[in-house]
Amino acid sequence: MLGKAGKAAAVAAIAALALTACGRSDTGSSSGSSSGAAETFPKGSSIGVALPQKTSENWVLAEKLFNDGLTSAGFKPDVQFANGGVSEQQNQISAMVTKGDKVIIVGAIDGAQLGTQLKQAKDAGATVIAYDRLLLNTSNVDYYVAYDNFKVGVLQGQALLDGLKSKKPNGPYNIELFAGSPDDANAKVFFDGAMSILQPKIDDGTLKVLSGQKSFEQAVTQGWKPENAQKRMDALISGSYSNANLDGVLSPNDTLARAILTSVKSAGKPIPIVTGQDSEVESVKSIMAGEQYSTINKDTSKLVAQAITMVQDLQSGKQVEINDSKSYNNGVKTVPAYLLPPVIVTLANVKTAYVNDPVLGPLTK
Repeated sequence: MLGKAGKAAAVAAIAALALTACGRSDTGSSSGSSSGAAETFPKGSSIGVALPQKTSENWVLAEKLFNDGLTSAGFKPDVQFANGGVSEQQNQISAMVTKGDKVIIVGAIDGAQLGTQLKQAKDAGATVIAYDRLLLNTSNVDYYVAYDNFKVGVLQGQALLDGLKSKKPNGPYNIELFAGSPDDANAKVFFDGAMSILQPKIDDGTLKVLSGQKSFEQAVTQGWKPENAQKRMDALISGSYSNANLDGVLSPNDTLARAILTSVKSAGKPIPIVTGQDSEVESVKSIMAGEQYSTINKDTSKLVAQAITMVQDLQSGKQVEINDSKSYNNGVKTVPAYLLPPVIVTLANVKTAYVNDPVLGPLTK
């Protein structure tokens, strides 16, 4: 959990980012273009933010940043967490529509289960922004703001290979694959990005998955719950690694990475190369201690700031800036997107990666 001082500093940073529209030219994606502006709405309007369950530190921080950042930008924040599940998030979005929220920002638990509520929002004249996770199988989403999630997977796959080679120059290497929750639209994007790097090495024999569990469906971790990952890792070790070394594990985020490491330690096995994502405090400490190999830095303050910049542009009648108009087909439409660049972090750059982070900066000095 983030301390009060760290949260306060992060909030101050996001207010500055949002009000000055910082971060617009930071990405490595294609050059920015604009999407048509919607009708303006009064300054001080209520803005809905529907967030999923509190499964990681970045979601907890996002709640604080949205509340304070929207307030600083002159809006009335209506930020809700759906810790009770999909039905609670459906009810929360419907309530935002009834309340008259002019923009509804949605970090979905299950991006395919909100079609009715999103139609209600559009029928009421609200603009819908998908935040971090794509909203699926609906035409009623206007924009998507996220880190480049396929690139996240690519970085994870490459980090796994680099880590394996750092321990042993030549393969073969025994690895296992983990993916996120199947109801999270990002989970398969992360996995596909990683497999774009790993699959050729599996095909040529450099990487061996002794369990045989190579598909996304076999690798998923329902609800992103660490206990589910730990239980599966326990089973993989007992089933396939009684007399074999486990060299590496593709983990899609830090919470699961730590659960995987707990399982490995409990089995008395040597620490394998394990990837992650989200720059959670305990995982950054683990990287510095030489255990977890890597994480991904996706600065939540910049992502929230970009979402708030979109709200400001909509309110003032400006065109909303996007930098990817082709990549995110949700099954019904290609959603105009603004993507931010993820950054890989290992022990090699952990001391410089978080220089401007109010929490991790002091931790990594």
